[in-house]
Amino acid sequence: MLRWILGGREAQGSAEKTSVLCIGEDQPKNCFTELQVLKGHFDIVRFLVQIDDFRCASAGDDGLVLVWNIETGERLQELRGHSQQITAITTFSCKNGHALHTSLITASSDRSLSLWDPDTGNRVQTISDLQSSVKCLLVLERLCLWVSGGEEVCVWNKDFQLQCQRPNHSDTGITALIELPKNCVAAAMDKEIVIYRLTVATDSSVSVAEIRCLSDHQDQIRALINVNDGLFASGSHAGELILWDATEWNILAYEHILWEEPQSCTQAEIRLGAPKPSEMSIQHLSTNGRLILAAVGGGLYVYSVLSKTVVAYRKLAHDSNVLHTMLLSDSELMSCSEDGSVRMWEIQELPLPAEPASSGFFGMWTFGRSNKQAGPPSKKATDVPNIRTLELTGDLIGHSGAVQMFVSFNENGLVTCSTDHLLILWKNGERQSQLRSLALFQKLEENGGL
Repeated sequence: MLRWILGGREAQGSAEKTSVLCIGEDQPKNCFTELQVLKGHFDIVRFLVQIDDFRCASAGDDGLVLVWNIETGERLQELRGHSQQITAITTFSCKNGHALHTSLITASSDRSLSLWDPDTGNRVQTISDLQSSVKCLLVLERLCLWVSGGEEVCVWNKDFQLQCQRPNHSDTGITALIELPKNCVAAAMDKEIVIYRLTVATDSSVSVAEIRCLSDHQDQIRALINVNDGLFASGSHAGELILWDATEWNILAYEHILWEEPQSCTQAEIRLGAPKPSEMSIQHLSTNGRLILAAVGGGLYVYSVLSKTVVAYRKLAHDSNVLHTMLLSDSELMSCSEDGSVRMWEIQELPLPAEPASSGFFGMWTFGRSNKQAGPPSKKATDVPNIRTLELTGDLIGHSGAVQMFVSFNENGLVTCSTDHLLILWKNGERQSQLRSLALFQKLEENGGL
């Protein structure tokens, strides 16, 4: 309620938004009943990375990297060194003798890269005066190398020594990187995916060559993920979802996520034209190897890799764009949005007749290119066999700004970050109560009882 008063949510206008917010206080499937606010940043917090089972690092526009203990909420380290916002962060694990040590690599708008020891807070290595800012980072642990992407793709070794580099041919630069089999890397550049192959010579020198350019998207690529060892997926600003073969780089499935508008909106559509691009844009993709979860505008769409069909959807899952998603299982998922909410969902059978919350209209996935007339006409949800819906099971209310992303520590909790400069540590209230009771009994035993 406080967040609504402060303007964290817009007034609810549609039937679906009203039904979503009617979940109420009784949320039996939502275990996150305790929260702890973590303060330390003084600007937007955009990134969270898990270091180990009990630590995570946060970074954002203030140039700070903070290391947290997610059991206690204690701030363990404050990594200072960047003068401008952090643009990318990742972990880099490397064996030190028999022990595995995890470091942090950060990139910043100040055109520098840094290697940090999260145990001590020390900056181990730094590279300054790069030609451009780095937008994404990818660690190739098997090769003990890492890749940075921006206006060029650069390959580095564990000692922060540049091994090779190649300029790209896109004005927007590289926005996403993933690892592929056979020492290959896929890089998203505007509407294209460029495949690079790394070659490690006998003298340990490394070279990189561009071997394929995939130009099948009609608009800017916004998301690029590995699905499993043999597949990867990409999503565009125009709602295109493409499933690719990871070794041959062929298209295995092409989906264009569209939807019908209610008849009452026909006149408005004539006046306003096509749906807003943000309503169709795929902002984020996540997967568990069997399902792909796509954040499309304010909606969520679940796609089966095996059957290559949509299995569930919710056109209006949030009041604003969904920014981050995660599949908890084959039937449970989580999402966060610009509207400041973090929501838990469960895939359920679609009631008959179709739920009024969706206004009876279905986001249609048509086969073929978006500039062709291939594929069946748009259908209503009841016309698509075996389709299911997403039912809200939990609404985590705490942030007053857009929630950028979250990281799950399973039974140890969930961490979220936001434009409100805060992190929130969400805990299983029942489990925390049991742990406190256990700690109390142990203390009583140590003190010889009351």
